Amino acid sequence: MAVFPRGTPLSSEIILTSLDSTPCGNGGGGRDGVAQQAELRRIEGNACFKKARLGAAIDCYTEASKPLPVSGTLPFPVQRSSLVLACDSCTAIALCPDVAVYWMNRGLCHFRRKDWTKVEEDSRRALALDDTLVKGHYLLGYAMLEKEEFPLAIKEFEKGLNLLKSTNSAANMIEDMWQVLAKAKYLDWEQHSTEQVWRMQSLKEACENALQEHHFLSGTLAEDSDGSTDEYSEQLKLLSEVFTKATLADTPTDVPDYLCCQITFEIFRDPVITPSGVTYERAVLLEHLRKVGSFDPVTREPLKEHQLVPNLAIKEAVQAYLKEHSWAYRLN
Repeated sequence: MAVFPRGTPLSSEIILTSLDSTPCGNGGGGRDGVAQQAELRRIEGNACFKKARLGAAIDCYTEASKPLPVSGTLPFPVQRSSLVLACDSCTAIALCPDVAVYWMNRGLCHFRRKDWTKVEEDSRRALALDDTLVKGHYLLGYAMLEKEEFPLAIKEFEKGLNLLKSTNSAANMIEDMWQVLAKAKYLDWEQHSTEQVWRMQSLKEACENALQEHHFLSGTLAEDSDGSTDEYSEQLKLLSEVFTKATLADTPTDVPDYLCCQITFEIFRDPVITPSGVTYERAVLLEHLRKVGSFDPVTREPLKEHQLVPNLAIKEAVQAYLKEHSWAYRLN
């Protein structure tokens, strides 16, 4: 049974809390006018999004309608201000399809509506224009997650996480991305584990049947006359032990204590060690220092942020453990 709720982001408000703005590229006076029209539609769409008017926001980003001509072809005289208002019915994407954030903003609207097919389409278009968009990788990864295409989801979340780390982004954004990555890896393990259990059970039954048939044909299936256990029973027991050991490594157990934070009791993501020799999860310890006080939570010794040192040995141990035991990505 999946430990994570399906169809609901874990804490996506951190990464997806705001809509982006990138003006259309310049290309002369006419292009400037188109860019301004597109930005007007984006701004209107953002306002609708903030009011949870998702349909109206999508219309602002997407509905196709051609801009009115600026001069020479109007059937009646009209003021410039009317032209601007008329052009407001045009879409940002129709006006500037080469601006990645327009596609991404529309994708975010579909994300809120849980329309994962359209989320995938728009996020792919956005990333094709700009592969450095963290939100784009998040949106595409989540769409793949909901479609149960877990390896693709993992790939996108890892790209987003690497981008966040390379730009020294806020710890809460990194944590948000790490959580959906952990969700994807856990569900991927769960899916493969279920399939593996079925295959192992089928193989075990086939081996038992083959063993039974062999002893039946050779006349050694019955118990020895003196009541001792026959060769067939011994081999059957050995076969069971072999299959039990084969599945043991993939069976969830308790994560070793030295790989877990003493505050959250969850497996480390970014462990740091204090001068007292105690290792904590960085984000959790920093929150403690800000909100509780400048001291080590366990030893109560005075502690400042600059004294924290990455515990690379534990980090490598965690990575090795997760590689062998993907079920450990499960969060409390």
